[in-house]
Amino acid sequence: MKKWKLLPLALALAVAAPAQGDELDERVAASQAAVQEFASTLQGALMSAMQEGGPLKAIEVCQQRAPEIASDISSETGWSVGRTSLKLRNPDNAPDEWERAVLKDFDAQHAAGVPAAELSRHEVVQDGDDTVFRFMRAIPTGGACLTCHGSELGGDIKHALERLYPEDQATGYSAGDVRGAFTIIQRM
Repeated sequence: MKKWKLLPLALALAVAAPAQGDELDERVAASQAAVQEFASTLQGALMSAMQEGGPLKAIEVCQQRAPEIASDISSETGWSVGRTSLKLRNPDNAPDEWERAVLKDFDAQHAAGVPAAELSRHEVVQDGDDTVFRFMRAIPTGGACLTCHGSELGGDIKHALERLYPEDQATGYSAGDVRGAFTIIQRM
């Protein structure tokens, strides 16, 4: 093939590469905004519940509102938006293989000294015949989280968790630990 016939292809590839980078940057920024909306909406609901009725009310709000918030953002964006963890409270939030690998990597990075609040990952992957953009951001365990996710739970809290989440594994955390992650899947 003559060089002049390759020039249009080379130009097209050179133009496409920055466009793909820009598209990924836009997807990352949009994902970060969706996660921030999820986190702040849930945190606001939990803080209100704590003020209204203490930790027992917060547990109920978390059980009901977190899935609603995820569903609202998913409907608004057209993406799959949720939370997951290696230590589940709600079995509906079980990580898939990609999420499990990312969560394990987050734990390893955190053990090496990286603060949980700084951990995120994005990647374009094949999901069967589909190409998807995956994004995860770690959820750091805050001080207030320890009331329901710490090592020493009060009797009422422990009983409420046993009633609502009979297979609960989401306890034993310390402040700053990776509690889980927000997760987003965008079809491309």
